[in-house]
Amino acid sequence: MHRLFTVALIPALCLAAIDDPATSFAVASVKPSRAEVKFEHDGKTETTPTGVNMQDVTAATCIKWAYGVQDSQIAGPPWLQSEHYDIVAKADGPVPLEQLKLMMQALLADRFQLAFHRQNKQVRSYILTAAKGGHKLQESAPGATTSRQNSANGTVAKAMTMAEFANFIAGPLQTPVVDMTGLKGKYDFVLDFTPYLPQGAPAMRVDFADTNGIIISALQGELGLKMESKSESVEVLMIDYIERPSQN
Repeated sequence: MHRLFTVALIPALCLAAIDDPATSFAVASVKPSRAEVKFEHDGKTETTPTGVNMQDVTAATCIKWAYGVQDSQIAGPPWLQSEHYDIVAKADGPVPLEQLKLMMQALLADRFQLAFHRQNKQVRSYILTAAKGGHKLQESAPGATTSRQNSANGTVAKAMTMAEFANFIAGPLQTPVVDMTGLKGKYDFVLDFTPYLPQGAPAMRVDFADTNGIIISALQGELGLKMESKSESVEVLMIDYIERPSQN
């Protein structure tokens, strides 16, 4: 079996990070979200060399970003996915992206009192590969900035890796997705669901009877990517304790 994801840090290290200025934000604001980010399951996250700006995100969004996991790898109370926040967090100076993620882990331990343990579970997962005829992705220009814009009927992606895309598509599929395309670059592509919607449907909706089937068909037809369901051993973050965040 393939291990879908590995997370190197253990909760004890997350707690230790709170007392280490090198892995804690200098200032951070956590407030209830003021506005919805349309068409985005996970709101909007922007990073700079000195911080993170998150709009309309959930606690689950923050955990996914900080620990590199997907929705189905988090087991906790329902409000993790339903209550939305705006978070602005700044470091004392420029730091690498991976250090920003360590800082988010410390913020989760401090403001949300997050504690968890890891447990492997055997679950049905999707394996992402290139279809028989080859992929239809366009390689990005060197140095291009990664971006993604959702609409009612699809997604426009710029400079996205297949690992990032697998994490993104796992949300609407509500199933773990592992990238086994072998594609190591960054790619530009447009994913349009319109030709695959039920007759007369004006837009993509999560309540369609065969939402996963629509997504899988669109991936193969539009991008030349194949999804295959398999049973895999997946590492799940089992939330032992979390509380609604302190605001400041």
